[in-house]
Amino acid sequence: MNRRRAWWQAARPHTLPAAATPVLVGGGLAIGDDVFRWGPFLAAMIGALAIQVAANYTNDLSDARKGADTEQRIGPQRMVASGVISERQMTLATVAAFAAASVAGVYLIVEAGWVIAAIGITSIAATVGYVGGPRPYGYRGLGEVFVFVFFGLVATVGSRYVHDRTAPLDAWLLAIPIGFLVTAILVANNVRDIETDASAGKRTLAVIIGRERTRTLFALLVFGSFLAIALFGLAGWTATPTMFAIFLMPFSAGLVRTVYSRTEGPALIRVLKGTARLHLLVGVVLAAGAAVGAV
Repeated sequence: MNRRRAWWQAARPHTLPAAATPVLVGGGLAIGDDVFRWGPFLAAMIGALAIQVAANYTNDLSDARKGADTEQRIGPQRMVASGVISERQMTLATVAAFAAASVAGVYLIVEAGWVIAAIGITSIAATVGYVGGPRPYGYRGLGEVFVFVFFGLVATVGSRYVHDRTAPLDAWLLAIPIGFLVTAILVANNVRDIETDASAGKRTLAVIIGRERTRTLFALLVFGSFLAIALFGLAGWTATPTMFAIFLMPFSAGLVRTVYSRTEGPALIRVLKGTARLHLLVGVVLAAGAAVGAV
């Protein structure tokens, strides 16, 4: 594997839409409210992607140090554990990614105030603590909570806030289905790795509650996102065109069916990637709906 490809794979490109999608929704909401600004939008996008890459690099490094990525692991090759990238190189790359996020953050602080500083510092601390430090909460069944809060609520509402320093109700409401779907991506990843995580002492929520309950959680998150979109739209709390996202629901049925019926790695990897695509598609439709049909 050449170096460029190794770094790209370590960044886990299939996860990057999870960072971009909340920014798109926040931008769509801002367009609908006639407060959209390109500068904050682009800075939020750069910051979100940089933090996602930093999180992925941190995960690669920490899992290798703790022995969670072994030869028995199912899925893409991990660069530090396999020796393709050294620990020092990955540490420096992680610092560089956080630095890029910080530069974007400084611009956003100037534009949107110190609330953004609090969001940035908390997000970076939560990213590092996910699998790093003496008591990583990603190994204690709290990963799903972190992802829902930071990649759902905080990311979506924060991406709306940077445009005019307000956080209207519809931003909070649309953050819920976005949070459900991005959490479903993590659940799909963890149900795939349940055996290898358990053997490595990595107590993800999937390891703690078992495969059957994890399958149920995945279904609840995926179908619950569409239920929330429908309820909020019908109640008039979010723009009516956002309900067009419900038409994507049939694409989720195959994902849930596979999670319930398959245990082998390749099938569950397809579920992981498919859930990431669904998250992005739903986000694009919600963003467009919010943009053209403000409440």
